[in-house]
Amino acid sequence: MIKGIKICGVSDLETLSYILNHQFPPRFVGFICNYKKSRRYVEYEKLKKLVNIKKNRTSFVSVLVNPDDRILEKIKLLNFDFYQLYDVNPEKTKIIKEKYKVKIITALTINNQKDVDKYKDYDQISDLILFDGKGYEKSVGFNHELLNSIPNSVNKMIAGNIKIEDIPNFKNKNCFIDLSGSLENKVGKKDLKKINKLLNFIIKNET
Repeated sequence: MIKGIKICGVSDLETLSYILNHQFPPRFVGFICNYKKSRRYVEYEKLKKLVNIKKNRTSFVSVLVNPDDRILEKIKLLNFDFYQLYDVNPEKTKIIKEKYKVKIITALTINNQKDVDKYKDYDQISDLILFDGKGYEKSVGFNHELLNSIPNSVNKMIAGNIKIEDIPNFKNKNCFIDLSGSLENKVGKKDLKKINKLLNFIIKNET
């Protein structure tokens, strides 16, 4: 089954308000907090104002690539439910989770089966395992068939250049789906029409 949707890379209040007040809001919204190469990156002062909003039924996710203590200390009081961690080893992941009392999404970037199997090192630490492409700031796909070996008991999320019409292909993977680039227009801004299409589409495909 499809367990729910994450819309990632939100960077403006208009888009965020639209998402949160939609009839079928997503389970998660992600904000790029320290990866400046991404066009979706949100500067701290803007981020602080952006996430200071009533979330309704949606969880806020701070997306962090190999975060240092400085950024972790800056965001610790912001309105986040999860930290999504790229390039963080299991030991540091556990330290961050315990120190900041936050739920963890471990993000693994996938090229081959060896990359997939790294989830075993995080499964007892993280609340969710995200399997993503290698693109970081770019929307890059990978062979999602590599995930067939993962037990349904693993709480997982799948990304990697997923488009709305691809979602039914994941019905048998018992997972959350993460979309970003496919919800943007040609200049890289989130498209409210595409978001509306997604949120109306997913309500029919969650089970």
